[in-house]
Amino acid sequence: MHSTHFYATSVASIGLCIGLWIRAKTVDQDERGNAERRALFVGLWPPMFWLMGDSLKAAE
Repeated sequence: MHSTHFYATSVASIGLCIGLWIRAKTVDQDERGNAERRALFVGLWPPMFWLMGDSLKAAE
């Protein structure tokens, strides 16, 4: 797997986080907390994927 795949995955997970955050505003108040936590959890992925790409790029 190339480092560019990890960079693209990082950018895609930013889009997913934003999508989940927008969707969290449309759910019931009872489920909103869980939906927002899910969006924040996905929001932690981009730096991880970016660093994995950097590590793979350095190893190449």
